[in-house]
Amino acid sequence: MLASATFFFCGLASWFVLRPMRDAVAAGTTPAQLSWLFVGTLSTTLVVNPLFWALVVRFPPRKFIPYAYQAIVASLLLFYLLFRLGNGHDGAAVDIWTGRAFFVWTSMFSLFVSSLFWCFMADVFRSNQAKRLFGFIGVGGTLGSVAGSAVTATLAKSIGEVNLLLVSCVLLELAVLTVARFPFPSSGGAGSPGDDSDIVDAIPELQMRAVGGKLLAGFTHTVKSPYLLGIAGYLILFTIGSTFLYFEQSHIVGAAFADRATRTVILARIELVVQVVTVFTEIFLTGRIIRWFGLVSVLAFLPIVSMFGFGLLAGLPVFAALAVFVVLRRAGNFALTNPGMEVLFTVVPREDKYKAKSFIETFVYRGGDQIGAWTFAGLTALGLGLTGISWVAVPVSAVWLGLGVWLSRKQAALQRALASTPP
Repeated sequence: MLASATFFFCGLASWFVLRPMRDAVAAGTTPAQLSWLFVGTLSTTLVVNPLFWALVVRFPPRKFIPYAYQAIVASLLLFYLLFRLGNGHDGAAVDIWTGRAFFVWTSMFSLFVSSLFWCFMADVFRSNQAKRLFGFIGVGGTLGSVAGSAVTATLAKSIGEVNLLLVSCVLLELAVLTVARFPFPSSGGAGSPGDDSDIVDAIPELQMRAVGGKLLAGFTHTVKSPYLLGIAGYLILFTIGSTFLYFEQSHIVGAAFADRATRTVILARIELVVQVVTVFTEIFLTGRIIRWFGLVSVLAFLPIVSMFGFGLLAGLPVFAALAVFVVLRRAGNFALTNPGMEVLFTVVPREDKYKAKSFIETFVYRGGDQIGAWTFAGLTALGLGLTGISWVAVPVSAVWLGLGVWLSRKQAALQRALASTPP
């Protein structure tokens, strides 16, 4: 559990060092330009997924996860050189196009950093363990998010944004080291009925084997499974709401703060508040909420918050209202919805934990972004402003709520069926 938390700390810290830099690029673009950046992100994700599945087929997790992370490190070093060529001047041609490429690439790899971690967790821990431990393991990632955001907020102006790329690379390499030395859990002797101990004893042997299977199984298994399609639908509705909120954030923050460095600091401070709230919730509330109220409580929380949040933003489209909604939605996602989503994958076959899961959490996720971007652009073309678009998001959140309730019931049924099957 501690190794998992350390792994997550390093992975998310590396991303959150860079996230305010990416968001600052978005805040300086028009909605039309931002829509094209989402198209580029979706296209890049479509190309990278088969490359990742090829690694999954051939190598065990201890090898293909480090390979993937080190490829990301190499790309960040390339961006470091490109930003140096642009001299970091706002408005320079090289800086503008490098910034756009940086937005596309980091938006893609940020999902892979998180998805690879949770694929690994779904493979190492069983469903009962996940419900107990994923909230606490998430604290590691949240602390990493706090550390990464704090580094950017405090050092962006003193050492320069470009040098933060090197900090991110070091953190990713520490994550690689954690995977290479990961201590697999053991049941420690005879277990009680329903604690999955027989399965846990087999984990070290499984982790030394490649996942295998077919290259395109991530796609084919998803479209053939109502359960996986339900998870994909839940994630799409989440991303549509997130994209609506992201576009509104870019508009409001871009109008309120003039230069990119100031926007970077403001967004980093918001992120810092989000992560502090998340840490408190994960330590004291997440596990208890799942145990007391069931998985449905964490899958329903964010849709309910979104219904009220978009309603608030529709009536009061100002920075203060935006900041409150962003903090509640993002903290709720990290502390409650995300651990609940990861529990959903503990009851699917091992191949689906890596291939279908990565497909859903990367390409489907970015596809939802694109649907949200196109929808936002279409609603804008119809003459709707921020207020009207916020009202549209309210019924979308209601549909999202219904799907979350169905998924929680289906997961419980699959867990019971798995418990009755010999390991």
